[in-house]
Order: sequence, then structure tokens, then C-alpha cells
Amino acid sequence: MKFPGQRKSKHYFPVHSRDPLLLQQQVFGSGRTHVIGVDQTLVDIEATIDEAFLERYQLSKGHSKVIDDDTAEALYGELKERDLISHEFAGGTIGNTLHNYSLLADNRSTLLGVMSNDIRIGSYAYRYLCNTSSRVDLNWLQGVDGPIGRCFALITEEGERTFAINAGQMNQLLPESIPEEVFTDAAALVITAYLIRCREGDPMPEATMRAIAAARAHDVPVVLTLGTRTIIEQDPRFWQEFLMQHVTVVAMNEEEAAALTGETDPLLAVDKALDWVDLVLCTAGPSGLYMGGYSDEEAKRKTRLPLLPGSIPEFNLYEFSRPMRKVDCATPLRVYSHIAPYMGGPERIKNTNGAGDGALSALLHDMSANRFHRELVPNSVKHRLSFLTYSSFSQVCKYANRVSYEVLAQHSPRLSRGLPEREDSLEEVYWER
Repeated sequence: MKFPGQRKSKHYFPVHSRDPLLLQQQVFGSGRTHVIGVDQTLVDIEATIDEAFLERYQLSKGHSKVIDDDTAEALYGELKERDLISHEFAGGTIGNTLHNYSLLADNRSTLLGVMSNDIRIGSYAYRYLCNTSSRVDLNWLQGVDGPIGRCFALITEEGERTFAINAGQMNQLLPESIPEEVFTDAAALVITAYLIRCREGDPMPEATMRAIAAARAHDVPVVLTLGTRTIIEQDPRFWQEFLMQHVTVVAMNEEEAAALTGETDPLLAVDKALDWVDLVLCTAGPSGLYMGGYSDEEAKRKTRLPLLPGSIPEFNLYEFSRPMRKVDCATPLRVYSHIAPYMGGPERIKNTNGAGDGALSALLHDMSANRFHRELVPNSVKHRLSFLTYSSFSQVCKYANRVSYEVLAQHSPRLSRGLPEREDSLEEVYWER
């Protein structure tokens, strides 16, 4: 596994200056771990069309509409025949996140979902497989008779986007297709709110709850990304209780955060969400990225970066601390961090879809690196307390922010390469003292 935040000058965990405890006892573990995700497998299809096309398929310009299988086949057939498709990518919130995680960490991830039994060259299922990292383990996918999901983004001349969504068989994941054995060495289970709020009668919500139960049985952190504001605002109380009962880490953007907490200030929304979970990641568009969580009084570390003003004065005071579960803290302390967009953001934003998923993949990488290192070097001082991540709040913010930048600067929500290397920062020097 690659450790988060590549360096030009040295390894993240120095291989030549060993931990004193390790020298004394020479205890090594296996160091095997991975991240599990449950997802609705779908393909994003983007095409430029005219308004007559929208009328022909009874689509309302600028809005989203769910279409049936026959309409989806006819619509796709016309797009192919007229050569109107500009981009065709594997999609899905969790699929994107796992792909990016495996690329960043150079480590295995496991996708649980469905896949068409009949895969033809050029089909939707074929596109999905072609655009997914080979480090994503697809061996546990459940076969289905029929297509996976399709999301058509239809763009008119003036740039207005209209969405036509066909679920296909993507919500037909059965509870018995959740293998408990894959959870024994997992670093995290990541899910999305879409999985819980499917069409009535679909087995996906039950399968998701089975995955959550398996994760909790093996003490695996459950990570939830909220997905979209419209789902959350329908019943925020339900999601607050869901977070409290089942979730360790929640990832969201500022709109989803407002729908969940009622707070329009991202920092206050993060603070409110800490009533229900242990760690919060909140992307806030041009304002940057916020994190909040818990650390123990014994493990708190003051920042050496400038203190930031906000609705919570000097809120980043202890951002050099590492996140912990609240239950693992003898004296819990709420810790917050913030970072502005990397380099002010790309000069030209090519795609906002997937930036939040990219940030989450960086956080998952850091959580996975923590478990990997704990298994490999259990006596390291890095694990004197039970931490959630390998790095501090501040460092995870930097990493997540950098990955988001890369996603914004390209058309696909899935990275095609890792991050360029960078020099050690002030904080890394501080951690080694």
C-alpha cells in the first residue's frame, strides 16, 4: 500500500529510522487490509442533443426523469446511431470512490453490487468494467439478467442539462449476496444514502443493512456519503437517527449538510453532525473543505498554522491532532480543520461531479493506511491510542483537497493517474519530533 501523501525526499513512515518499540520486540503483522463499498452499478452517458430530441422522449428540459427500460434502449440507440455521445463513463458514487481509492492507495478495494450476466463488447456493463481500476475486486458482484443502471446527461446548445435515469437492475442486490468473510480484514465500509431510499420492493436497502451489520460485527467503521440534498431534506430526522445508530464517518457537501442539520454555515453544520457521528467531512465548493471530529485531551496537538476565524473562534487550534472515535476517548475533545481550494481551484472546472467522492477516497486511503500500519507494526507509538486515521485532521484535509482538485480539472469523476509527488510540510516535520 502507498501511504497517503507521497514525498519526494522520504517515505511517509521512514524505513530506516525504526520505532524504538519495534527494535525491542521485532513484532510484525500481516498488514493486509482493504475497503468495501456497496453501490448501484451504473454508467454515465453524456450527449449533446436538440430540443426536439427531448420532446420525442417526453423529457422536461433542465430536470431529471426516471425512464423505463424500453425508453432507455430506444434513447440510447438513437444517440449511438446519430453519433451524439461525447462521453461514456462508469459511474456510481461508491464505484467512483473505490476506483479512486485503489488508484491512490495502490491497494485492493471490494465492490458489492450487481453486474449483467450477459456482457457484450460495447454494452453498458462492458463500459463499466473498462473504466474501473483492476485493483477494485469485482469477484463478489451478483449476476443479474438485464442491464445495469444508466444515467443520461443530455445537453442542449445553450448548455442546459437534462437527466434521464434508468435503474435497470442496479437495485436488485440480494442480502444473501453480502459475503461476511470479506469484512474480517476491512478498514472501512462505505455506502451512500441512495441505497437506503430505493424504490419500494427493491432488495437493495435490506442488503445494505446486512452489510452494515457485518461491518459492526467486525468492528469496521461505517462511512456514509449523503449523495444528494433532495433525499436528505425529505426526512432529516430519519437520517439523524440513522447516523447515530449505524455510522462512524459522514461525508457531505454544504447543501446536504444544511438539509441534515438546518445550519447553512458549513462549520456549524459539521459541529452539529458530531452529535451523531465520530468524524465529518464537508466539502463547501469555493469555500474549500471542512473536517470535524473527536480526539482525546491526552492526544491533542496544537496547530502551527495560522488560527482561523469563524462561527467557532480559532476553531482549528488543535487540527494537528488525529481523529478518534468518541467512545475511545477518555476525555473527548471536538477538533476542526479547514483548507481553502488547492491553488484556488483549477483555472477551468471541467466537471463538478465526483469532487466530493474524490475527497472521500483520500480520507478512506488514510483510514486504510492506519489499519495497515497498525497490523504491520502493532507496537508503534502511532497506535498508543485507538486512532481512526494515520494522519491528522489538517493533513487529511490537505490530501482530500488535492484529490478534489484533480477531479475538478478533468472530465471524468474517476482519476486516471495518481497524484504528483510533493515536499514534506511543516506539519510532517512537527509529527516526527
